Amino acid sequence: MKEKISVRGAPDFMEFFNSLDNTSDRYKEINEVLDLLKKDYAKGDKIPRNLWPKKYSKEYQISTLFRFKLRSGWRLVYTVYGTKHEKVYHYFGSI
Repeated sequence: MKEKISVRGAPDFMEFFNSLDNTSDRYKEINEVLDLLKKDYAKGDKIPRNLWPKKYSKEYQISTLFRFKLRSGWRLVYTVYGTKHEKVYHYFGSI
């Protein structure tokens, strides 16, 4: 059975992402990175636990946190969790 991959965005991220013009460079760049990370989540840098925003730990009970540096100088922050048959990518935002 092929592993299922789900991508979800935190409400703050989705509000920001949905506000972008889908023809803008930022929107296109984030979409490209999301597609890349679906293939290999480890392309991002693992963030040490002592640097995690307390909000993420408290609201989402994360066990790992990654950062992917965008060409524009922004960063996409995300976590990955799941089971043997499904991986969920949860995006918190671009900073």
